[in-house]
Amino acid sequence: MDKPALSIVMPVLEEGGRIGAAIAALSPLVGRGAELVVVDGGSRDGTAARAREAGATVIEAPPSRAAQMNAGAAVSRGSWLLFLHADTRLPDEADRLVADALRTHTWGRFDVRIEGRHPMLRVVAAMMNLRSRLTGIATGDQAMFVTRDAFEQAGRFPQQPLMEDIELSARLRRVGPPACIGARVATSGRRWDRDGAWRTIVLMWRLRFAYWRGTPPADLHRRYYRHSR
Repeated sequence: MDKPALSIVMPVLEEGGRIGAAIAALSPLVGRGAELVVVDGGSRDGTAARAREAGATVIEAPPSRAAQMNAGAAVSRGSWLLFLHADTRLPDEADRLVADALRTHTWGRFDVRIEGRHPMLRVVAAMMNLRSRLTGIATGDQAMFVTRDAFEQAGRFPQQPLMEDIELSARLRRVGPPACIGARVATSGRRWDRDGAWRTIVLMWRLRFAYWRGTPPADLHRRYYRHSR
C-alpha cells in the first residue's frame, strides 16, 4: 500500500448522528489518496461502529481532544497531518491547497465560515480569521495542518483539556509563521445557536484572556462546561 501524503485525523465523541455525513464529505480526498483516521473518545451512541461502516480507519483513545488527536497522528502514515472536527467541512480542493501551502510553510490553517441561525456568526468568523492572521494563532475550527516533522518538533498537542490548539499554535509559531489559506472551511454554529451567540462570544474571549494570564487549562475547562450547560 502506498504511503499517503496527507493524513486527516478526526477526533469524535457522541457524533453518531453526523459521522456518516462527515466521512462521506471526505470521500473525494480519500479517493485521491488521503488517509482518514477517526479517533473515538468512548462514544456510547454507536459513533465508532458507524464510522467503520462508512469505511474509516477507527481507533479509540481517552476522551480528550488532545489525546485523541495525538493518538490518531501516531497511527497515521502521512507526511502531512490535518486535524478536522467532525462538524467541520473542508473545501473540495483542500488536499491541493494544503500541498501548495506546505511547499513554503511547515503548518497552517484555513479561513472559517460558521453555519448557524444568528447573523452575528458572520462577524464572529471574520474576526476569527483576522485575529489568526494578526497573531499567527489558529484554532481547531480552522482545520489546522502541519508537517509531521514540525508536529513532532513542537511536542505534539499538549495534554490539557482546553486550549490545546492555542498552545500548539504558539509552539509552531516558534518554528515558523502559519500559512493562512483564504479558502473557507464550514463549521457548525450549533454551540452558538444552543448557548446564545453573544453569551458564547463573551465566554470564549474571557477564557482566552484567562489562559493568556496563566489560568490552568483544567480550571478553564470546568468554567467552559459550567457555562455551556
